[in-house]
Amino acid sequence: MNQQQAQPLESFIKVAPESHFPIQNLPYGVFRPPHDPAPRIGVAIGDHILDLAELERQGLLADFGAKHRVFDRDSLNAFLELSRTSWTQVRSRLTDLLRADSTELRDNNPLRQQVLLPMDQCEMLLPVAVPDYTDFYSSRDHATNVGTMLRGADNALQENWLHLPVAYHGRASSLVVSGTDIQRPNGQLGAGQFGPSRAMDFELEMGFFVGTESILGQPIPIERTAEHIFGMVLVNDWSARDIQKWEYVPLGPFLAKSFATSISPWVVTTDALEEFRRPLPAQDPEVLPYLRWDADHSYDIELGVYLTPESTNAAVEMTRSNFQHLYWSIHQQLAHHTVAGCNVRPGDLLASGTISGPEKESRGSMLELSWRGAEPLELPGGDQRIFLADGDRVTMTAWCEGDGYRVGFGEVTGKLLPARTTS
Repeated sequence: MNQQQAQPLESFIKVAPESHFPIQNLPYGVFRPPHDPAPRIGVAIGDHILDLAELERQGLLADFGAKHRVFDRDSLNAFLELSRTSWTQVRSRLTDLLRADSTELRDNNPLRQQVLLPMDQCEMLLPVAVPDYTDFYSSRDHATNVGTMLRGADNALQENWLHLPVAYHGRASSLVVSGTDIQRPNGQLGAGQFGPSRAMDFELEMGFFVGTESILGQPIPIERTAEHIFGMVLVNDWSARDIQKWEYVPLGPFLAKSFATSISPWVVTTDALEEFRRPLPAQDPEVLPYLRWDADHSYDIELGVYLTPESTNAAVEMTRSNFQHLYWSIHQQLAHHTVAGCNVRPGDLLASGTISGPEKESRGSMLELSWRGAEPLELPGGDQRIFLADGDRVTMTAWCEGDGYRVGFGEVTGKLLPARTTS
């Protein structure tokens, strides 16, 4: 290896070591710049956004397989429907443009002023127009905790749980971007009972976006799933536990989940996560052949959840977890989703389900942290929580720790507002 190859990859744009957006990341998002109301696509680099629509207009992004412009859009869908080869080519080109030793953008001050915009002056939007949304239930610790509460420790996991990735069909229309406030839902709380949920919860999750579509009736073999997975985001699957308890028999969650799901605005590509691949946890019993892949893996992604009560406006860490706690991989989730012939489309979102670890401090929901109300959580100042209170802000963050840098997801945040008054 020569000296140039041995040098760490750096950008001419100064990026703090704790930043989530170094040159090793380059996540995609949709934003509205301060000078123009038209949304367009960019990548995050430090505390700036690189305007890909303008680079594409000026011919600096070309020859990656697109027949039309794909970045002067209000969603990533047109880019997602290309191939993994195209995604990798664009990322490589952006890396070359932003390298510290590259003069093409670094030394062109008028172009830099045009395409590098301060992030804090831009409005972030939903990155993808999501056709469909599926939510899995892939954390063994979470499933065990919830099952223990409902059925006892001896019957915590249902018979099918260790054989397939359990999931339900979510509601794409109520997906919202980070920063959107969430209204406490009204619903049925029992026989003849209606009103605001009294058991509002967060669920710490991650999700991935499908890129290239599949064909109806043709399953995606697990060894080909990586070709269809573009990148990942943070997900807060807001949940109304009392509504859920009453409605989930026999078909599972419905209104308790469909009122809102928040996602982070930056989509971190699987190419950026490559360095952080880790082995899957041992799966026993052995899964069926369509769920087996010798190269299957998880990712080492640190996860954190913070609660900011309106009364103090001071953030309190609620949990610290890791993506590696998931039992089922994203590849197994996609292979299972399509094995019966269901096709997937560009922009489909598949979420992990709550990510809990074995320790109490790594539980990914208030339901688990307070153990269904038996162990109220003490907050600074003497306040307590079993579930979320009106005015509470929930913020989730995630990052991978590299050698002197982080590949991060930013955050997904939302404030819980009082329920709408009903007549």
